[in-house]
Amino acid sequence: MIIPRLESSISIGGARRALARIFAAAGLDTPALDARVLIGHALGLDHTALVAAAERALDAAERERIAEIASRRLAREPVSRIVGVKEFWGLSLRVNPAVLVPRPETETVVTTALAALDHNGGRARPLRIADLGTGSGALLLALLSELSGAIAIGTDLSVAALALARENARQLDLATRAVFVACDFAAALAGPFDLVVANPPYVSSTELAQLAPEVRDHDPLLALDGGPDGLRAYRALAADASRLIGAGGHMVIEVGAGQGDAVASLFTHTQLLDVTSFPDLTGRSRALHIRSALDA
Repeated sequence: MIIPRLESSISIGGARRALARIFAAAGLDTPALDARVLIGHALGLDHTALVAAAERALDAAERERIAEIASRRLAREPVSRIVGVKEFWGLSLRVNPAVLVPRPETETVVTTALAALDHNGGRARPLRIADLGTGSGALLLALLSELSGAIAIGTDLSVAALALARENARQLDLATRAVFVACDFAAALAGPFDLVVANPPYVSSTELAQLAPEVRDHDPLLALDGGPDGLRAYRALAADASRLIGAGGHMVIEVGAGQGDAVASLFTHTQLLDVTSFPDLTGRSRALHIRSALDA
């Protein structure tokens, strides 16, 4: 393990700059940001307090704590896993080894789902939502934060993930409108729902080894491995789509790079479903909106 050395007289600001240089030399993508967040976490200081205390010298215990945390980042442990929190849709979510760290691009699922619902009526109306493979609860909780009349059910095979999702719901005061069930996608659910969302595992088994170490070594395999072609989960979702959304309902799912057409064909091959693709902020197809072709 690489343990960075900090001079005995170093200040908080000096430590930030030193860590940023070390992280940059190690090839980390956001060295300055990582240094700020991790030093703030180590010292229990927010950004404003870090700036105000920039000239204060660190004591030996603080230097040791910063060095230990920095060594974890140099070993390619994600910042969010070190601090135990990740922001998604403006919500602060706890994360742990049982769940995938929510990605900014997954917010495309939320924006697509909200746009679909907005087309049908106001956001305060009663709605039934299902989040299949909920993990930390990110999608479900983001939607509940926007839809005041909605209730939601989240499913996951991981009991540990469901426990964390429940905790996140409590922390965000959304627990009274959320239920969590252990099952494989929608196996234990009876439709129809007004909205079904999912960010299923979509990395092909052969490509897992090529993932960045922050993902490969720290995200749970259950949330990554999509089978030999990456489409295993989508086949299960497609088989249940008509039952889950019925007439007037919507399904919005995340897809991996280059998978849009193949996934869409799974839903339209044997069912009267309409599928529309929506891009993320980089322009890459990220979310598929699925509904009955009769509603299109």
